[in-house]
Amino acid sequence: MTAEYEALREDEGDEEQQQQCFHHQDQSPVLAAPKPKAARVVSLDVFRGLCVFLMMLVDYGGSVFPIIAHSPWNGVRLADFVMPYFLFIAGTALAIVYKKVEDKVDATWKAIARALKLFLLGVFLQGGYLHGVASMTYGVDINKIRWMGILQRISIAYVITALCEIWLPSERWKRSGLFRHYFWQWCLVFALSFIYIGLLNGLYVPDWEFKVSEPTSYIAVSNSSYVYKVKCDTRGDLGPACNSAGLVDRYVLGIDHLYAKPAYRNLKECNKSKDGQIPPSSPSWCHASFDPEGILGSLTATVTCIIGLHFGHILVQFQDHRERLFNWSLFSISLLIIGLFLALLGVPLNKSLYTISYSMVTSCGCGVHILHFILIGGCVWLQKHHISIGVDGSSFFGHFCSRNFKYSHNCYPRLLLGNSENNLIHLIISCFIH
Repeated sequence: MTAEYEALREDEGDEEQQQQCFHHQDQSPVLAAPKPKAARVVSLDVFRGLCVFLMMLVDYGGSVFPIIAHSPWNGVRLADFVMPYFLFIAGTALAIVYKKVEDKVDATWKAIARALKLFLLGVFLQGGYLHGVASMTYGVDINKIRWMGILQRISIAYVITALCEIWLPSERWKRSGLFRHYFWQWCLVFALSFIYIGLLNGLYVPDWEFKVSEPTSYIAVSNSSYVYKVKCDTRGDLGPACNSAGLVDRYVLGIDHLYAKPAYRNLKECNKSKDGQIPPSSPSWCHASFDPEGILGSLTATVTCIIGLHFGHILVQFQDHRERLFNWSLFSISLLIIGLFLALLGVPLNKSLYTISYSMVTSCGCGVHILHFILIGGCVWLQKHHISIGVDGSSFFGHFCSRNFKYSHNCYPRLLLGNSENNLIHLIISCFIH
């Protein structure tokens, strides 16, 4: 999972420190003095560290403390904040990277190339090619490869937000205020939101069926596969069985290419056992695959990234510290009010569907955390008190490893054990965790 952070980290200093070579009349090259390196935004670096910390905490601690793991369906828990935080910080960094775009075409191709690399990395890591730390096998069945995932969703949100920042700011209204300058970006936010609402509530979901090879119960048998039927015949349903987000993914991607262990199997209705088995008395949809990083939810995930972009605009365009804090606070409170209002209207906070209310509330959380790091003094305060989050995510991870590695010298004899866990990935994890 740390690959998500490393692949995402924006290099705000890309435009920094280039040496220019000038030739005099005697054709002798003279190197100009390098430009001073641009100062990094400490609060964003610390926020990245928080994201990595939360990611590792919920990954390794979620099985021990289920209260911090992903919510089975409606509602939010600690793990449900990680994805929006990465999307938000990616958007904020884009405002810094593209504050001056000299060649829009070149910047466009670079953004597309980066997003494509991120997408392919996501397919490799989460598509089924890797079989877990306890397995020494690898490879993927192309008929069951998972096309969507965490990095894939982030890459989609990233490229749309990057193109939005490169092409859509209105130079004519540059001095007319923050909102008018980015008027077309806000139009895109509303367009994505309305498309999402229209599809989520307007698509008709018919009855559907699916096949699995090793179910715990079945309704009919066909070609050595167990066939389950799910009765829907509805539209606008936001439950795990008959929502239109799943319908879109099943039609576009195919049910065999979706996530095979969705979080909604932890609902009481599914009665999942400790070993992960679903009893025969459970509803048929409990056996179905569902992708929490599906196509429809990627629309509102992009909205979160663009919201982070506008937090970055405040950072770039307001030089006075108090103005930044005021605008960030106002923006965060507005997002919270909108999210809670939608929740009261019946739009649940749902990470699997990535509802608009969920996007607004978690974006508010991102803004509040950045404000918090600014108000406590950012990097200086953290360095004085040796907080493990560190200056940025990579330094945090290095600090985490160095702190835990010295207690794990006894992990090396495990190489001699002749079992399925005898591989490098499991060795690395066991060194840092046990």
